[in-house]
Amino acid sequence: MLDWLKSEWSQGEQISLTALSFRMAVAWLCGLGVAWVYRNTHGRNGDSPSFPGTLILLAILIAMVTRVIGDNVARAFSLVGALSIVRFRTVVRDTQDTAFVIFAVVVGMAVGAGDLRVAFVGLALVAAAAFAMRRRPAEPPWEEDASLTVRIGIGLDLDGVLKSAFERHLAHHEIRSVATVKQGTAMEAQYRVRLRPNVSPAEFVKALNQIEGVQSVDLGRDGEVED
Repeated sequence: MLDWLKSEWSQGEQISLTALSFRMAVAWLCGLGVAWVYRNTHGRNGDSPSFPGTLILLAILIAMVTRVIGDNVARAFSLVGALSIVRFRTVVRDTQDTAFVIFAVVVGMAVGAGDLRVAFVGLALVAAAAFAMRRRPAEPPWEEDASLTVRIGIGLDLDGVLKSAFERHLAHHEIRSVATVKQGTAMEAQYRVRLRPNVSPAEFVKALNQIEGVQSVDLGRDGEVED
């Protein structure tokens, strides 16, 4: 009976449990490598935190699929038919994210097929290319002039109220216009300003809002703040 079970389950090329475990472990390590390259070259704020983990799982799963299929064409077509019923509706917002998905797939396939040279060499070369083409940090966004709109109570001295905050946080400021708003109950002034290098926009806006008599503050790139 044991011989019958063995013959029934021994279809196609067989490898030892140790070799199979080794390949799955290598696929896991390669998946970690793909995820590490992604995080260090292409990770962005707002991206799904599960994406690097998906790349790791994908490498392992593709290695398993490659072992299952082997050289069996019938299994390959059966697998395509089985997976065709699965609908993937997650939208990939960046084409380079798609490239990393393909990266994980190819690495997993190479490991599953037993061609570790392709997996390792491909991992190294793609990682080098990704690091070479990674996006450089943008220039500090507030080094250029910005538009500031401040609204204060009508009975307050505009220059006196804002002078202290302007001196602490601004390298330069120039008034553009002053007008009354809210049927003459408030005064609104527009400035062209430039923050000091060590001052963040949030810090400056917070400082202005803490001034007694200031009703609202709008800070944006030059030309973005509208009346």
